[in-house]
Amino acid sequence: MGLIDIELFTTLDLVAQAPGGPEEDPDGFPFGGWQAPLLDEVAGGQVAAAYEGTDALLLGRRTYDIFAAYWPRQEGGADNDFATLFNRIPKYVASRGRPDLPWAGSTQLGPDLVTAVRELRDRHGHVKVVGSVNLVQTLMREKLYDRLDLWVHPIVLGVGKKLFDGGAVPTNLTLLEPPVAGPKGTVYLRYGLADGLPRTGDMAAPDRGLGGGD
Repeated sequence: MGLIDIELFTTLDLVAQAPGGPEEDPDGFPFGGWQAPLLDEVAGGQVAAAYEGTDALLLGRRTYDIFAAYWPRQEGGADNDFATLFNRIPKYVASRGRPDLPWAGSTQLGPDLVTAVRELRDRHGHVKVVGSVNLVQTLMREKLYDRLDLWVHPIVLGVGKKLFDGGAVPTNLTLLEPPVAGPKGTVYLRYGLADGLPRTGDMAAPDRGLGGGD
């Protein structure tokens, strides 16, 4: 069974809307492109490494349109490695409408997203989900992912679509490797989906050595 791997860029208040540019998702959002001033070589290296072994992309409609307009024209340029990979591998699009899919190797998923994603797991070894906040929220509610690669940037926006914007379900995750921080304060976290539900406890219990008492 393959890996469903979510890659997401967020702020400290977990806003994930339009990190790359104002045109990505402009609806009522004044901070499009918030990620650009915080990019550095460490973050860039981590992003490149995160795509190793990727053999398919799973995208929401808006992210697909942005990628399809950009990446087919980038081979031979500064982003050649990403362009070559993205243009070569299959692209799967989650959309309720009937989108035009001009990018070679693109396929729209069926209306039953849960079944379609499970079939992708059987078909591919490493499916990367990029951006696509609405799609990511659905995958997380259904626990239809295996890994979450999260880049947390040192800004607070206060507005915009958030990673957990209502409808989240109780979930355990485990940190798969030590966090990596870049010189501009961006922190890279790699989590894996874990079994069970979050547990509760009492921090003042006697075996904790905390709380009151003589």
